[in-house]
Amino acid sequence: MPKIIENVREQLLAEAKKQIAERGYANTTIRSVAGACGIGVGTVYNYFKSKDMLIASFMLEEWQECLAEIRAHKSPDAASLLRGIYEALLCFSDKHKALFTDAEAAKVFSTVFSKRHKQLREQLADLVKPIAKDDFGAAFIAESLLTWTMAGVPFEQLSDILLKIIK
Repeated sequence: MPKIIENVREQLLAEAKKQIAERGYANTTIRSVAGACGIGVGTVYNYFKSKDMLIASFMLEEWQECLAEIRAHKSPDAASLLRGIYEALLCFSDKHKALFTDAEAAKVFSTVFSKRHKQLREQLADLVKPIAKDDFGAAFIAESLLTWTMAGVPFEQLSDILLKIIK
């Protein structure tokens, strides 16, 4: 009789995220994730075609949650909206610090980095359009938030400059 496992996809995502944080990209494998979940390697491939798709799946889910949180935050003013975006980006980058600082992961994901970066910038630009003068301004503000948040620049340093651009 086949073994029935509840929430296989969610278990795989949680275990992969845990292993990335603890072991790093190179030492996290489909086999190690499957073993920790008590399932066969083939079962993992029923859900994800590769380790990279497994990783991309949990990151995408968390990015979508991040965007939903930003959209749900009704900002009374530009500074509040910018701070909300900054804090959400900071939270997301902190959750995935192990991947963002992993040299092996950087090698693997370098081929898709520019495409994903552009998507992130466009999504953030849509969020700041209501306070920006035009599409270029929205894209500039989004790029600034994305780049400088990931670089660890404090919000107070960014906000003065971004608010001047908006005015």
